[in-house]
Amino acid sequence: MNEHAESPSGVLILDKPQGITSHDAVYRIRRLYGTKKVGHTGTLDPMATGVLVMLIGRATKAAEFIAADRKMYEAKLLLGVSTDTLDTEGAVLRTCKEIPCEEEVLASVKKFVGSYGQVPPMYSAIKRNGQKMVDLARRGVTVDLPPRGVTVYGVRASMISHSEYALSVECSAGTYIRSLCRDIGDDLGCGGVMSGLRRIRSGDFDVAYSVTLDALEKMSEAERVSLLLPVESLFSASEEVILPEFFAALASNGQPVYQKKIRTDYPDGTRLRLSDSKGFFALGEACGEVIKPVKQFRI
Repeated sequence: MNEHAESPSGVLILDKPQGITSHDAVYRIRRLYGTKKVGHTGTLDPMATGVLVMLIGRATKAAEFIAADRKMYEAKLLLGVSTDTLDTEGAVLRTCKEIPCEEEVLASVKKFVGSYGQVPPMYSAIKRNGQKMVDLARRGVTVDLPPRGVTVYGVRASMISHSEYALSVECSAGTYIRSLCRDIGDDLGCGGVMSGLRRIRSGDFDVAYSVTLDALEKMSEAERVSLLLPVESLFSASEEVILPEFFAALASNGQPVYQKKIRTDYPDGTRLRLSDSKGFFALGEACGEVIKPVKQFRI
């Protein structure tokens, strides 16, 4: 596709395969859609598969405004082992032959429903003084990371074998399933690591509506573009305000619109989808008496 022509814009729900990084996926999508403007939300480790929300074209401007959404995962917990990466791909640090019974494991899993302070993995993209923890960890540098507040809204566990369990987890953004597996293992006293991970939902985006890289490779350019969701789908939780032509012109030029003029009364901080007769064009925010456009999405 000619970069000087209008590039495609929208949201693609990718089913990331195992064995590649989220950045690898970005490179593949850049090539397939013929544009350098590609980003993603919610990094997935190479070991993980499932929903990776790709932002293409003008949608990349939305990244900083996307709310912390709930995530849903299907994972596997392997008990009786601890590794440096908190998953089965890392170096083994300890093993334990005494695995608690199923009843004890299920009781431990339930303890983690709710909010708690979770220590992130050293092998992660979290930065400290401009350096990624994973890069430090690969050089043998260990940093004491402070716990971060996360919420596990719900978790179900079922036995696969004496030492392995399937987990179904709904949690807040920023929750590390690897850390959750470690914490369950520590609570049981035998250690635990993540042995599999698949993200099945991120915010409003479900894996049932995703597409694989292999499938995209086989499609025509038109077929690939037809899969893109509109940019405003990223803000589906925000209420839409359809502005009359005069006020839409003001907002599209970055000017605030007085709420009383358009007969609205949104509280401070309310995020809004601003639309006109042609549809969505900007993300707005209520600030006292006015609605201020905070990001334009129309060329």
